[in-house]
Amino acid sequence: MSKTFQTYLVGGAVRDRLLGLSVQDHDWVVVGASPQDLLDAGYQPVGKDFPVFLHPKTHEEVALARTERKTAAGYHGFAFHAAPDVTLEQDLARRDLTINAMAEDENGHVIDPYGGQRDIAAKVLRHVSPAFAEDPVRILRLARFAARFSDFTVAPETVALMRAMVAAGEVDALVAERVWQELSRGLMENKPSRMFEVLREAGALAKLMPEVEALFGVPQPEAHHPEVDTGIHLLMVLDQCARLKAPLTVRYACLCHDLGKGTTRKEELPRHIAHEKRSEDLARKVSARWKVPSDCKELAELVAREHTHVHQSQGFSAEARLRLLERCDAWRRPDRFAEMLWACECDARGRLGLEDRDYPQRERLAADLAATQKVDLAAASAEAIARGAKGPDIGRAVQRARLAALNEAAS
Repeated sequence: MSKTFQTYLVGGAVRDRLLGLSVQDHDWVVVGASPQDLLDAGYQPVGKDFPVFLHPKTHEEVALARTERKTAAGYHGFAFHAAPDVTLEQDLARRDLTINAMAEDENGHVIDPYGGQRDIAAKVLRHVSPAFAEDPVRILRLARFAARFSDFTVAPETVALMRAMVAAGEVDALVAERVWQELSRGLMENKPSRMFEVLREAGALAKLMPEVEALFGVPQPEAHHPEVDTGIHLLMVLDQCARLKAPLTVRYACLCHDLGKGTTRKEELPRHIAHEKRSEDLARKVSARWKVPSDCKELAELVAREHTHVHQSQGFSAEARLRLLERCDAWRRPDRFAEMLWACECDARGRLGLEDRDYPQRERLAADLAATQKVDLAAASAEAIARGAKGPDIGRAVQRARLAALNEAAS
């Protein structure tokens, strides 16, 4: 006969229910069982680092209650202990934040040994125990939760602990994949600026993205940027991304669009001449450091290089707008071009008092692309060849046909 054991709902599902939010994922912990007990009860084993099983009926993942011990620096430096004598309270103690360290039994009773309900009521993000300091990923996770629950504050003692972790070099041990995983998720929260504010307060942003840290305190011309500070502008742009429901590619591009302004020489401030090329180079550097996916990387470089031209395009001639489309590879990559315009609108609206401004450049350039996409390239090429054109002359004939389409659409 299989052994009797107790199963609890834990973590985010309990937290979100108490917050009145829809519950997306269910995490379960089994107390009082060994791996063999679960196998005997029909559970299917999965995972390698610690015992995780699939429920025989629901097929949801359940994990044995466990403790963990720090054995080396970084995210992977842990030894896990899962056994029937590990209590629910011991399992909850290893979790990061009090709001994530609650459980619920089969009768709906909440087990809350570390004050998670208290901190939900007070809207506070607080670490469960000093063991928080053993995993540097938790700094990123906390910052991400701050972006999700943007009306929560971070407990002062937790800020102090994170600063001590940074000073001890724990952040230096983070692996690129985990950093990108947390950053990308935080960028997609409803107030991504909070993630970067918390990382700054902890001293972690200067380690993870010194290019972004360098933007704070750097002035810009007040006529275009009433908020003046480049770092504050960046945070406002990120929140506009959330407001305009932009995808991750656009949000990451916005994160990187002005990085070059952090390297402007003091004697050139508050102007930032040629910051676009510097921004493009730094965006490429950040993407390489954190192994950013190619779609995000490519859009970030494009937006960094061209966003100023897009902003100015209302005053461009048809010829200049055509050259902009060509530089952006708009005919071959129309979806990426549309995302670039999206990012530029977020940039234009991420300014104090200008959050609701119109951005006709987006519609105008999208219309320009649509007009030139209607050009019959085969016919334009054939006509040029019939006139004796060869090589580059054929390409120039195609561009003349596109220019004619632009002028006709504007008339």
